[in-house]
Parts: sequence; C-alpha cells; structure tokens
Amino acid sequence: MRVGFGVLRALIALLVLAAIVAQLATSVRTVAGKGGDVAGFVVNFFSFFTIESNAATVVVLAIGAVLLLGTRTDDPAWFGAFRAAVVTYMLTTGVVYNLLLRNIPLPQGTTVAWSNEVLHVVAPLYLVLDWLLAPGRVPLRRRTVWGIAAFPIVWAVYTLVRGPFAADAVTGRQPWYPYPFLNPQTSPNGYLSVASYIVLIAAVILCAGYGVVWASRRWRGGRALPGDSATA
Repeated sequence: MRVGFGVLRALIALLVLAAIVAQLATSVRTVAGKGGDVAGFVVNFFSFFTIESNAATVVVLAIGAVLLLGTRTDDPAWFGAFRAAVVTYMLTTGVVYNLLLRNIPLPQGTTVAWSNEVLHVVAPLYLVLDWLLAPGRVPLRRRTVWGIAAFPIVWAVYTLVRGPFAADAVTGRQPWYPYPFLNPQTSPNGYLSVASYIVLIAAVILCAGYGVVWASRRWRGGRALPGDSATA
C-alpha cells in the first residue's frame, strides 16, 4: 500500500507540474505574440491562488512520495501540518472554482482545457482522497487550523493591495485582479461585494481546515484515535 501510494503521488505530482507548465507556456506565447509584457504576465500568473496552491501540491506530493517509499512509518509532524494546509487550499480551490468560476467563459486559444481540469478538479480530488486513505498521516492539534489560515490571509492582503497597481499584460489596463469577484470596479456593490466574497472564501477555508484536521484526529487506519476528545 505504501509503495502504491508513493508511486501514485509521484505520478500526480508530475501531472500537476505538467499542467502548470503547459498553461504557463501557452499563455506566455500568446502574450508575447500580442506584444504584451511577458514579465508582468508571469508575475500575474503566479499571483493566482490556484497556481500557488497547485505548485505547493507538487512539492507536498513529491516529499510525500519520498516518505512513503522510505523506511519511516509515520509522517514528520511538520510535514503533516504542511500537507494539511495544502489539502485545505486545494479543496478550497476546487470548491470556489466549481461554484463561482466554472461558468465564466475562458479565453479561447489561451486556456489549456486539460490543464484547467487537472488544476481545478483532478488535483483537489486526489489530495482529499490521499489525505483520507494514504498511510503515514499523523493526528494534528486543532490549533493547526489557524496556521492553515495564515497563507490565505496574506494572499488576500497581497491581492487587494497589488490589484489597483497591477495591469493586464496585453492591454496594460489597470486595475488587474486574478479573479473577477475580487475586482471592486466590476463587482455589483464594489468593495462590499468583494468583502462578502472574501468572508465566504474564508469560511470555506476554515471549514475545510477543520474538516482536514478532524479527519487526522478521528481516523488512522480506519480506527478512532484514543483521546480524540482532547482540545489541544
């Protein structure tokens, strides 16, 4: 079982990496062909929460594959917390995309369809299944959730502060936000709508984080952990 999951993690890591590279390469060619700002586009590209969480997925799956193919039985505590955070971010990515962004038209000729599905559907589903079924997971303290919430808070602040000064790589128009619902100029009620979406996403992240931590404490090899009622 350990070897099987180790190999599967390595394969999914390569698939996600290929999806990121394919989308980046296609978009860079498109931007360059239109005489756009390639450097600015690359910064914009890596400002998407989806790309950042999928890049973290590649790292966590690569490390996880090495751990499963090694001699250690349980994951190190630091890796358990890191893995829980990435699972939470990817679960949030999948939920937000499929609820808020699935039906928004994507630029034809720029979006790589298979890459889009890997980053928003395949990778989130696999990480959740891996968290529930793969061996090596260690129980986490409930306060881990607050550590999980730290990166999305930083990302939201970065996005809202940078947005008014960022520009579309092709048209040069300002402002530029990675997701339309974060743009106060196009949202129905400006910053009020943006704030509502941020609160909604924060709730999803906290609920997902609590669910991920709860699963680590509740099940290990299909059995309830002793002392699960502890509050630490």
